Amino acid sequence: MGVYADLGVRTVINGAGTLTRLGGSRMAPEVLAAMADAAASFVHIDELQARAGEIIAEITGAEAGYVVTGAAAGLTLGMAACVAGLDVAKMDRLPDTTGMRNEVVVQRGHRNAYDHAIRAAGVTFVEVGYLGYPGAGGTYPWQIEAAITDRTAAIACPILETPGTVPLPIVCEIARARGIPVIVDAAAELPPRSNLRRFITDGADLVVFSGGKSIGGPQASGIIAGRGDLIASIALQHQDMDVRPETWGKRGLLADGTIRGVPHQGFGRAMKVGREEVVGLITALRRYVAGSDDADFARWNEQLDHIADGLNGLPGVTMRRFQPTEKLIPQLLFDLDETALGFTAYDAANALLDGDPGIAIGLSRAEFGTLNLIPRSLDESEIEIVGTRLRQVLSASLVRA
Repeated sequence: MGVYADLGVRTVINGAGTLTRLGGSRMAPEVLAAMADAAASFVHIDELQARAGEIIAEITGAEAGYVVTGAAAGLTLGMAACVAGLDVAKMDRLPDTTGMRNEVVVQRGHRNAYDHAIRAAGVTFVEVGYLGYPGAGGTYPWQIEAAITDRTAAIACPILETPGTVPLPIVCEIARARGIPVIVDAAAELPPRSNLRRFITDGADLVVFSGGKSIGGPQASGIIAGRGDLIASIALQHQDMDVRPETWGKRGLLADGTIRGVPHQGFGRAMKVGREEVVGLITALRRYVAGSDDADFARWNEQLDHIADGLNGLPGVTMRRFQPTEKLIPQLLFDLDETALGFTAYDAANALLDGDPGIAIGLSRAEFGTLNLIPRSLDESEIEIVGTRLRQVLSASLVRA
């Protein structure tokens, strides 16, 4: 019996990757132990965040870093920093951005559902480029440059494999020449581990990573790394500012005129991070960078080999190995002959999830009759179970109501 059994909530085996709806990643024992240790004592959160930021900066090569409650929160807070800077009057007004720099240039091929997080800061997008030419959305560098005005707060450049979009290094060159920050959504861009430094090296001013995916930290955590002044703005808008100027830990900012007053309960209050999440994320991040992409890749392929060996010869099912471009995460794809089998990929996915034990499987190609198994969140003890359940469900002789 475990906590979920006590609550009457069914657990599932995660063969679909580090999806938010399934709880992200599985945290290592040392991460859980660090979080429990952190919960046992009190600490000044700004001091803890400052130390965490130093560690993030060292790992990413950025000027500064900060722990946030997930990549989406990082985008929102990062955008708020681009708009308000260190002006506490502007901080106090957000998300009302009337009269401020409140436009964000974005390539049409980069628009996605996650940019809700950027718009939450009170900004509007200025789209550039063409739809459907070339590929899924073509943009010329001059279109980005022409869209920058005195209302531009930032350029948003998520890491997406969209044909025809201007690559990040060129976007950063254009932005730097005009003094405009570039904010990068790299939430799911690990592995490879080298990406922790890549986008800063490319010139980005702020980069966001999820903490609850490959890093293996708490699901409600993430990191944002970048320019020191923007990270300072994030901290001021995010932390508990119910303090007196005379005793505030950052009162030096008042004394030297950096800010005009103490910002109170800023825009980021709803996205506050607990001490447990900060410590858990930093512990997981250190553990992750000490690991090896090659070792992870070999282990995942070995797991998929074992599962595939037990599924050879299933009628109506074609198996193939797949690895997304620039992603070091192999997948096992199952192409189903839905007519011959008498059921669809969606039927099979539901049968897996509703069975005992329930197994979640990737659905990114389900409309084409293909299921994908992603091993990143599987435990060694679950490999045999997954193989057995897949054979049961994908068998053409399985009778369904």
